[in-house]
Amino acid sequence: MDAYADAVATALEDPDPWHGFTGYIEAACAMQATDNGFADVLTMTFPTARAMEKRRNEAYEGMVRLIGRAKATGRLREDFDPSDLVLLHMANLGVVNACGDAASDAWRRVVALMIQSFEAPARAPLPASPDHDAVYRAMLRAIPAGDTARKPEQNR
Repeated sequence: MDAYADAVATALEDPDPWHGFTGYIEAACAMQATDNGFADVLTMTFPTARAMEKRRNEAYEGMVRLIGRAKATGRLREDFDPSDLVLLHMANLGVVNACGDAASDAWRRVVALMIQSFEAPARAPLPASPDHDAVYRAMLRAIPAGDTARKPEQNR
């Protein structure tokens, strides 16, 4: 969790908000690609781990500030929502898990495609983002990386 919070703090210190925003995404997705435990931190929530959730919430607030800074420059599309980052991390984890060692850097292309889709001007409007509660429920149900024994009904 500390590496994640550090990535957000580093991004907020960047004098170029767009560079900070994209640098954060690239750094977080790289950590996610190399560390399954970290991948779970980005795509799950652990309500009973209070200290970790406190750190995650602090990092989230920093991320909201980073998004606001990037939007203020006009480089980040106006309809970008913080939940889009959760969706990005879920998608990245899917690519990392599906490709494994066979194409271990495939996540880089997916992340670059996503970053380009986040950039203004928007080419077309996006569907509505899921509400915060829906994303939180999805994070509660996520299966930890490598945990194939858990059945879907155990995530409800």
